[in-house]
Amino acid sequence: MSSITANNQAQHLRIVNVNFLNGAPFRGLAQVPEVVYSEALPAECARKLFEGEADLALIPTAEFLKDGRLKILPFGIACRGKVESVLLLSEQPFENLDRVILDSRSRTSVLLFKALLQRIGRDHLELSYADPQTIFLEKDSRDGILVIGDEALKLANHYSYKLDLGELWFEATGLPFVFAVWAFAPSCQPGVEREEQLLAALNTSLDHAHIYATEWVERAGKQAPLTRQEALSYVTEVIRYRIGSDEMQGLEHFLQAAQAQNLVSQGMQVNGISQLNTAEILDRAASGKRIAMHEALHLVEHAALSDLGIAADLRNRFTEDRSTTGAISYIVDRNINYTNVCNVYCRFCAFYRAPGKAGGYVLTHQEILSKIAEILPHGGNQILLQGGLHPELGIEYYEQLFKVIKREFPQVNLHALSADEVWHIAKVSNLDLDQVMQRLIQAGLGSFPGGGAEILVDRVRRRIARLKTTSHEWIEAHRAAHRHGLVSTCTMMFGVQETWEDRILHLQRLRDLQDETNGFSAFICWTFQDENTKLKRGDTTALEYLKTQAVARLFLDNIPHLQSSWVTQGPSIGQIALFFGADDFGSVMFEENVVSAAGTTFCMTSDLIEAHIKEAGFMPWRRDIHYQVVNN
Repeated sequence: MSSITANNQAQHLRIVNVNFLNGAPFRGLAQVPEVVYSEALPAECARKLFEGEADLALIPTAEFLKDGRLKILPFGIACRGKVESVLLLSEQPFENLDRVILDSRSRTSVLLFKALLQRIGRDHLELSYADPQTIFLEKDSRDGILVIGDEALKLANHYSYKLDLGELWFEATGLPFVFAVWAFAPSCQPGVEREEQLLAALNTSLDHAHIYATEWVERAGKQAPLTRQEALSYVTEVIRYRIGSDEMQGLEHFLQAAQAQNLVSQGMQVNGISQLNTAEILDRAASGKRIAMHEALHLVEHAALSDLGIAADLRNRFTEDRSTTGAISYIVDRNINYTNVCNVYCRFCAFYRAPGKAGGYVLTHQEILSKIAEILPHGGNQILLQGGLHPELGIEYYEQLFKVIKREFPQVNLHALSADEVWHIAKVSNLDLDQVMQRLIQAGLGSFPGGGAEILVDRVRRRIARLKTTSHEWIEAHRAAHRHGLVSTCTMMFGVQETWEDRILHLQRLRDLQDETNGFSAFICWTFQDENTKLKRGDTTALEYLKTQAVARLFLDNIPHLQSSWVTQGPSIGQIALFFGADDFGSVMFEENVVSAAGTTFCMTSDLIEAHIKEAGFMPWRRDIHYQVVNN
């Protein structure tokens, strides 16, 4: 069934346009009959398209190159030379710069910048990420900032030096550059008549570009980046909105440049999906090459489970982070849930107690210290400290607790909290995310767990935990952790009646952030346990778990380690998972409360873990959060 007919407003096409000035000439689409028209930031346009909230959207080129199932119309945002809204700004000449600060909101511009760096021999330039609106460069600064969209138009004349990436691309290639395209959702089948109607509407809209640009400037008022005349010149002379043969050639050239750096799947094409070959995709993924979303879905549908396992195992054996000797790591730590009081009421959780209800608790400092002391004789080097979102616990509580723990046990790593908890602390304490991270690190936070991700698709999150963080907020929490020097893990809890498309989109979002920050040390997936919960379990058999883990290993080409989840699957399946992409057996876990509250109570000692690893033919070794060897 297409997304159009599945839409609550039958036959109404949901169209999302970018809300920058360069999207204004497409506003005529709002006049098309039976259309629900809206505008959003470029990344949000892509999110809506991939999550099924839009049928047609203007999306960044980098987003289009993630999924070969997307069909595009011959319209978008391109330039032949100067683009004026994708700029490298600095107070020093480009050749004198030591670092460039990139805008994480625009992967297309980042990929373009990286491709250009290789061409001009500056590929060793230091790169970091930040919001350009928060950056002010001093006159003697040897930093540059890459800014996009309306922000670039505003800041263009505020710095001494300006490098236009559209112009630089044209000088290097002689081709136009395509920044965004109009794409249909994979499930959308508009039909020939509807497509022709859209093409006519787009042409008509562009014929009235001057009117829509004027309206946009007037509506923006003092926030408009350009005057009325400047805006008219920009949309009629600078931006190219029709994607012809030259633009397609430029798009193809950019795809090849991205493929050369393994930033895009070798199997991607700009003119639709080529004939997919299961063995070829498996071979490519097993050697560490990037595969696209549609290729991962093809493996899900067509690859045998045994072949997925072999490919995932090969991917592990020849990664630079694991020797060919077949070593499997594990860690000795303890889960400590300092409180079960929570005001989020997730349908999949059997652990929490609502504020004021019977059974709620907050552990004392002494209780927590006693739990930590118990693991030391067994070689414990870490605690995983997490809890519910207690409405009365602010930043001071966590600072005091962390300081007490680190004073008593300085050798123990605090692998603590979750994205939901740090956002909750920020709200309760009236702080921003960076302030929370800074204060927690100063108090002793050593690394950041990936809990709370569930499925990073908002449609799913709203159904299973409507009060939890959005997928964007989860990503932002880990982006902030990485920005402040913390390593974190990333996770996926599946089996909540999500689709395979949802799972692959979740993995794509993890891979995107890892491309940016390189802050994830490991990925862990596990199956939802439904006993004592309000949510019905989906497909969570052992075979489905192994399949999901293998596909994750093949797709997450930039995350070095993958943990087996024996806690939910049991020791035997956890052992088999070592042949399906896992290179880590997880944690001894002296204590676990959340999963066990939902009916799963597997436990293992260090001796048992090592015995299972050896029995599978591997060599066990004990590690810390950074995957460094720890002596027994």
